[in-house]
Amino acid sequence: MSKIEIKNLSKSFGELKVLDNISLSINQGDIYGILGLSGAGKSTLVRCINGLETFDEGEILFNNQLLCSSTKRVERTNKSKIAMIFQSFNLLQQVDVLKNVEFALEINNIPNKREKALKALERVGLLDKIHSYPSELSGGQAQRVAIARALVLEPEVLLSDEGTSALDPETTESILKLLKELNKELGLTIIMISHQINVIESICNRVAILSNSKLVEEGDLSDVFLNPKTEIAKNLIYSNHVRTKLDEEKTIRLTFDGNSDEPIVANIVEECGILVSILFADTKVIDGKIYGQLVFKLPKKTKDITKLRKYLDLHNIKYEEVTK
Repeated sequence: MSKIEIKNLSKSFGELKVLDNISLSINQGDIYGILGLSGAGKSTLVRCINGLETFDEGEILFNNQLLCSSTKRVERTNKSKIAMIFQSFNLLQQVDVLKNVEFALEINNIPNKREKALKALERVGLLDKIHSYPSELSGGQAQRVAIARALVLEPEVLLSDEGTSALDPETTESILKLLKELNKELGLTIIMISHQINVIESICNRVAILSNSKLVEEGDLSDVFLNPKTEIAKNLIYSNHVRTKLDEEKTIRLTFDGNSDEPIVANIVEECGILVSILFADTKVIDGKIYGQLVFKLPKKTKDITKLRKYLDLHNIKYEEVTK
């Protein structure tokens, strides 16, 4: 079931078009990644979803009902169903952790503030910090307060706008683990805005790639990350080293289930009688499953290339040839 559906959304700041006819669908329970470099339009898109930005054309549906359009703003009742965390945490510096979380309830006129706030803080593991001030917290603790403040309103969707970008790798991992738990235990739909490949691939099940205000690729994470179709997606997903090799050499790229025990390279050498020069090998855990990819030079002889293709086709191994 579609939780959020974006239809033909466009947005400009003066002469600058920042979102150009964006359409995508986010299902209930997804951890949906929106990936792109700075200036791609990611943050503007998520701010449109949350009603923090208006837009020029298109509409956004929430639970198959119109949430907002170019002429209709997000209603207050729906705003509480979509919560958001930010890179900078956005905590009130002059009050303690407990009051920061209670504040979300106060401005929405929700009773039992203390009880609900304590429950949310317990869920993120910060009951021992309720009387601390934001200046006394680490970055990871501050983001957990922000998550608790979002949870206290019992949202159906959580938006994360570069929520881990200011954190070190170890703290990032702990925050992502918490978000996965919330997704699983609460059925919370999460939309992750990030320019960090490792964040998207470690937590998301679906992904959209934005570039220069346009949606360039979208789908299941394993499909997009293992078989990117556009040059923009390839540039984002592959390291500079791999891109250089792909550009400089006649290569072939294999993708396969990393749980397989098949010694693919050894079998190619043995059955095809050709030597394999490996340029790059990698395994990734995507949506809880292990996948692998392997890039090596194409053989120079045409007959060897033919043998290789036949072997890969016979064994249903996915591959892509890249030539200069």
